[in-house]
Amino acid sequence: MKTSIDVKYLDHPDIAEADAILRSCVHCGFCTATCPTYQELGDERDGPRGRIYLIKQLLEGGDVSQKSQTHLDRCLTCRSCETTCPSGVRYGRLADIGRGIMERQLPRTPGQRLLRWLLRRVLPYSGRLRPLLVLGRMARPLLPTALAAKVPLAQPARRWPAPRHSRVMLALAGCAQAAATPNTNAVAARVLDRLGIGLMPAPEAGCCGAVSYHLSAHEEGLDFMRRNIDAWWPHIQAGAEAIVISASGCGAMVKEYGDRLAGDPAYADKARRVSALARDLSEVLENEDLGRLQPAGKGRKTAVHCPCTLQHALGLSGRVEAILRKAGVELTPVQDGHLCCGSAGTYSLLQPELSQRLLSNKLAALTAGNPEQIVTANIGCQLHLASRAPVPVKHWIELLDPES
Repeated sequence: MKTSIDVKYLDHPDIAEADAILRSCVHCGFCTATCPTYQELGDERDGPRGRIYLIKQLLEGGDVSQKSQTHLDRCLTCRSCETTCPSGVRYGRLADIGRGIMERQLPRTPGQRLLRWLLRRVLPYSGRLRPLLVLGRMARPLLPTALAAKVPLAQPARRWPAPRHSRVMLALAGCAQAAATPNTNAVAARVLDRLGIGLMPAPEAGCCGAVSYHLSAHEEGLDFMRRNIDAWWPHIQAGAEAIVISASGCGAMVKEYGDRLAGDPAYADKARRVSALARDLSEVLENEDLGRLQPAGKGRKTAVHCPCTLQHALGLSGRVEAILRKAGVELTPVQDGHLCCGSAGTYSLLQPELSQRLLSNKLAALTAGNPEQIVTANIGCQLHLASRAPVPVKHWIELLDPES
């Protein structure tokens, strides 16, 4: 694709990267075949190719409007198009850059600004989110059915094993997961403990930065990244083997720390090291002897939901399924596994109508084989699916822990 970037954008720190991504697109349209919003809406501007043209128009100084922003907002950033693209177009990165520039150029309505500000002030902070969830549970009987279903039930506290192994890995507590499903990492710690690995929490680490960064508050997102690096760095220097991330959405972000902080001389080297050490939980378990475990998931038909971040951003499609089959879990078939469930970080809150349409499609695919439970690898997907699923929805690691 030929480009002619407007002179007013030439000083933008990411413009050369955006230009290179635009030039790599060959207009083939293969991406539209796997884009959930294009399949649902049938509008070229609601598919990757159309959005690429909208960003190109923006960066070349053409007229852009609130409609252009709406089409970019409707993008899930699921990155299914990247898996499909024969030219290797890094659409997700281009979308982040384009949205960031458009956010500054086209002011939103006061209501939209307030909602996005509240999301950035609450979701990344588990200490703020946790009491809101408690209030939501108390008010649940009074809430409309659809809203009540979105409030996750409280989890009883599970034990975290005491450190006793020479092999040590760090855990990312995260933000929403730490508040809504805090036992996910506790279960992961118990499973890894049986495999001879100690999982160590780093209390100073928190949100991976994805919430702010994907809402176009890029500097705010980078500050979250720097804080996590500072929290992990002493443990890395002490010999921590890896940073284990049980939420694939967070894993996708941490894997990009090296790229996002490449221009920061104080953090560039550390960020690259952190990204190199980042491991999705499935990447750790696939190389271990699972015969040492006593899985709890045998005997129950299970449907696996593979989050977009796991299969498209991290390129780990099929890993969870392989681990569960190896552990003896019976899996049901799931069609159109590449399509997004509609959670997509804050998408379910910012685009509720379209998100619910995508959720309906996903649940129909997941339950077609009559499973007794659904498992996934990302907290946002877990909560979104559980809000309407007819069967329990869990994190897949729970099936490998006999205490769960």
